[in-house]
Amino acid sequence: MSEPMIKTEIQGRVGLVTLNRAKVLNALSNELIDEVAQAMREFDANDGIGAIVLTGSEKAFAAGADIAAMKDWSYADVYKQDYLGHNWESLRRIRKPVIAAVSGFALGGGCELAMQCDFIIAGENAKFGQPEIKLGIIPGYGGTQRLPRAMGKAKAMDMILTARMIGAQEAEKAGLVARVVPTEKVLEEAMAAAAVIASMPLPAVMMAKESINRAYESPLNEGLLFERRNFHALFSTYDQKEGMNAFVEKREAKFRHE
Repeated sequence: MSEPMIKTEIQGRVGLVTLNRAKVLNALSNELIDEVAQAMREFDANDGIGAIVLTGSEKAFAAGADIAAMKDWSYADVYKQDYLGHNWESLRRIRKPVIAAVSGFALGGGCELAMQCDFIIAGENAKFGQPEIKLGIIPGYGGTQRLPRAMGKAKAMDMILTARMIGAQEAEKAGLVARVVPTEKVLEEAMAAAAVIASMPLPAVMMAKESINRAYESPLNEGLLFERRNFHALFSTYDQKEGMNAFVEKREAKFRHE
């Protein structure tokens, strides 16, 4: 019996998804992404979960798409199946925060998968790259769109046109990575960050995520209005009353995530 492509686990209010194709450096396939998407949707719908972590192995978060499976496809093959659409885009629709815990290689689709998460915590051994140009193609899973938004045009051009890999420190300096930690502590740090997020009032967390993401897709005035209306809306929640009362009374807040 073959091993499952992913492993899932719940620790407290945190859901963990682990890519489990270590023998092929967690190469991404339609089947793997279908399983990741299903697990993410289940965690997103679970009221007992407030944040999600996505990780791979110490050697590779994900070293790109499964080239052996792709090499003989035609334009009609990829177009008709809308390859890299459907479930591949599912992380965009996950409303709870998703942290990528990245060790080792995050290349091609692996780098793009990490960028679909809300932020990246990287081990010191992490390597990021978009080497598709060497295969006669370009990134197709968001690399040409998310990389310049994260790092700026110059860095994105450099990485995509030369296929240059960058290390964790350079990725953090450029804005792609939120934190760099010792390799052996990547998952621990990501789970700890997720636990902190999951302890916060869930409606506020979800609205904060939506508001930050709106900054990339709206003119400033629209984004400011969206933020302000969400701020106003949170005054209708139990957790706003509890949080402010606890602050005034100098006690620990007991949020109900409602």
